[in-house]
Amino acid sequence: MPDWNADRLRTTLRLYLLADAGLVSSDRLPRVVAAALRGGVTAVQLRAKEATTLELLELARNLNAVCREADVPFIVNDRIDVALAAEADGAHVGHIGEEDLSPHDARRLLGANAIVGVSVGNGPEAHQATSQGASYVSAGPMFATSTKSNAGPAAGEALLRSVRAATRLPLVVIGGITPERAAALYAAGADGVCVGAAIVRAADPEAAARAFFELGGAGH
Repeated sequence: MPDWNADRLRTTLRLYLLADAGLVSSDRLPRVVAAALRGGVTAVQLRAKEATTLELLELARNLNAVCREADVPFIVNDRIDVALAAEADGAHVGHIGEEDLSPHDARRLLGANAIVGVSVGNGPEAHQATSQGASYVSAGPMFATSTKSNAGPAAGEALLRSVRAATRLPLVVIGGITPERAAALYAAGADGVCVGAAIVRAADPEAAARAFFELGGAGH
């Protein structure tokens, strides 16, 4: 497994695709991800809350193969067991203190070089994630989003700035992000934007991903 150090991750997470099986059917998802990768996506996370373990594992293995071919990291949401079985590059766990494993325990299982992402809702949580061995933190929702029903109210750049002040880890923002909104988020301190519906549900996922470089400043 590559050494995903912080400097490398800042570049690698620049345009982070949330491949959510709730947005498109599982049989189409690998093709959608492949198209998004051609458009410039730099990392992929699989989220499939309704899938059985076996369905999730099969999908994870398929997406990991697509990501390996494109030489981008593949991360599994929540499920450390599936991440291990699929030989993913890492996993993303939920908010510290909630139902998911801590980043410390996730890293113990996944290994020292694995990518371990953590969702945070404020500066203190970001500081705690840093102390517990997270590789990066994800803050949001920046804007109203339909992708995650329990995401909470949009927090915008105020949350981004408070998390940025609390940690030197790579910082990804999520929630209702479009190419037109991305540039201001990068300027405010985000290392990457995590995008789901804006790419996955697009008629042309490759063009939708490319727009984040042409309009949103992802390439800067």
